[in-house]
Amino acid sequence: MPTAEIARHAVDVASEKLASDIALLDLNGVSDFTDYFVIASGETGRHLESLAEDVSKALRDLGLHLHHREGTGNGGWILLDFPGLVVHLFTRPVRERYGLERLWARAQEVLRVQ
Repeated sequence: MPTAEIARHAVDVASEKLASDIALLDLNGVSDFTDYFVIASGETGRHLESLAEDVSKALRDLGLHLHHREGTGNGGWILLDFPGLVVHLFTRPVRERYGLERLWARAQEVLRVQ
């Protein structure tokens, strides 16, 4: 399955699990370490942990293996690193503080789910 479809599947799973303000960024030509970012917000640390588990399981079911996981729900940011895709799960205040969309403004926004 192409990485773009896998990234869209991650967006779908996050949306189904009630993540908010989900952005899919295409980093092809902008980054040499990944092709796509999915950035999503959760309500609480527990919600972030649940989102991380659900997205990881869904992508594992597609045959992708998680390379690396950083952060915790209690810290307000979880990073899931898959081949060609990095998923960032934030609480809203932490997402605003780090402003990944601003830092990666050269990336093309493919999709946004409010």
